[in-house]
Amino acid sequence: MTRDQNGTWEMESNDNFEGYMKALDIDIAIRKIAVQLNQTKIIDQDGDNFKTKTQSTFRSYNVDFTVGVEFDEHTKVLDSRHVKTLVTWEGDVLVAVQKGEKENRGWRQWVEGDKLYLELTCGDQVCRQVFKKK
Repeated sequence: MTRDQNGTWEMESNDNFEGYMKALDIDIAIRKIAVQLNQTKIIDQDGDNFKTKTQSTFRSYNVDFTVGVEFDEHTKVLDSRHVKTLVTWEGDVLVAVQKGEKENRGWRQWVEGDKLYLELTCGDQVCRQVFKKK
């Protein structure tokens, strides 16, 4: 594994995205659209500073953060909540804790070879996404 997550990443798989969205109380109509979409992630990393863009034909989401610095995040394209997010390194894995209305919310992201792995968690639901470097 490596800490370098720079690049453009295209989605290969998206397991249990609907369960994750349901845990976030996202409307069924939006869930049905969202599970059909392929996402592209563009990550511009400079050390511990990240600028990330997640793009799809339906919605796009940008978030910039510095590892170890808590920030206010508005998850407007997903469930439109305000959370306090803290991203840290656990070895070569980025780990985000999102404090707000929902318990056990956050994500883990890491690179192995030409794959980017992302696990999204809310409550007891875990969505596992895999992206391939373009």
